[in-house]
Amino acid sequence: MFMRRRPLVRPVVRPAGAPLLRGALVGGAAYAAGRSAARSSRREQDQEQAIADLQYQQQQEAQQAQQAAPAPPPAPPQAAPAAQDPGGLTEQLARLGELAQQGVLTPEEFAAAKARLLAG
Repeated sequence: MFMRRRPLVRPVVRPAGAPLLRGALVGGAAYAAGRSAARSSRREQDQEQAIADLQYQQQQEAQQAQQAAPAPPPAPPQAAPAAQDPGGLTEQLARLGELAQQGVLTPEEFAAAKARLLAG
């Protein structure tokens, strides 16, 4: 019979602690990454909960303010100054016209004030 002089597969020679060290590094990095991801997701959930709580409080305060606010009292009827003094109306209109020409009043403001005066 024939005897083999050398083995078919040669064993790979590594330092004694290399596979263990590499596994520890990879495992440790994965553990740290997972822990960091969990911490950041927990922090994000806490922030979202705080925002939701603040929004709820603001809604409650707004509802309480609406319920507690009294209705505005009706405006008392005012006497029409034009009916009492027709000369005062023309003076006020002239004064409004001067303010509009000087640029103190915009055309929209002038039209609104004139409408108020004419309505009484």
